[in-house]
Amino acid sequence: MATVTDTRLRAEQIKPKIGARILNTKAELLSGELSAEINALLEERCVLVFPKLDFTDEEQIQFTNLLGGNAMEIRGEEMFKVSLDRKVNQNVAEYLLGSLYWHIDGTMNSIPIRASMLTGKVLAPEGGDTLFANTATSYEDLPEARKAEIDGLRVQHSLWNSALYHTPEPTDAQLADWQEKGEAQVPLVVKHQSGRKSLVLGNTAAHVIGKDYRESAQILNSLRNFATSEPYTYRHVWTVGDTVLWDNRTSLHRATPYDPDCGRMMHRTILKGGEAWEQD
Repeated sequence: MATVTDTRLRAEQIKPKIGARILNTKAELLSGELSAEINALLEERCVLVFPKLDFTDEEQIQFTNLLGGNAMEIRGEEMFKVSLDRKVNQNVAEYLLGSLYWHIDGTMNSIPIRASMLTGKVLAPEGGDTLFANTATSYEDLPEARKAEIDGLRVQHSLWNSALYHTPEPTDAQLADWQEKGEAQVPLVVKHQSGRKSLVLGNTAAHVIGKDYRESAQILNSLRNFATSEPYTYRHVWTVGDTVLWDNRTSLHRATPYDPDCGRMMHRTILKGGEAWEQD
């Protein structure tokens, strides 16, 4: 007779406005039995922490596929090694410097990745924590008058705006390279298929369409500061083997500064999108 299992999701809230910690074993997670519950909790809590799972690359890819499909990374690989070391990421290390500032991945893509999963492999001796901010709960807590003011606004996003954070005085060649990576207009407030709304902000946000640059800067700066204030943020202090999964559509994230040559290494997989920034 076959054995009937009843695997239950074991989770605990990290903070009222963001985050949950998953306490199930690796075997339970890789069984696939909990995938639907994990996806639902991710949408609700924005960031999920799996302490010391010690995923191998193959297991992380498997888990990503169980949650909805593993999307190909920057260079067409299933797994991306996140490192600022130019010997590891010769062609993209410069772009990864933008990870030290609040951002959302894929704001220039019409369909952004759904979520990212990061596993800690080698830690920085100092710095290198990862900060997350919930742009859904922070939007929900805005005063109704403020929501009315920003409803319908659109924002120009670009990689080159992000790059100016870490390299404010680029060479002509650098600027030309960054600007070739494209631009896109995205609603400042997006409505998801669930009906929930969230803010699209971060270092790729250049300016609010139709506003002068002074007012635009005030709008983007004040909303970012609100969204990244204490109630809506979670700081993950890494232990080797930790895995963190976050909803890319409803969160900002950033790394705290660390020595690029210290060997810090994170392995990342990304979940396929499916929901455009703008709904028909």
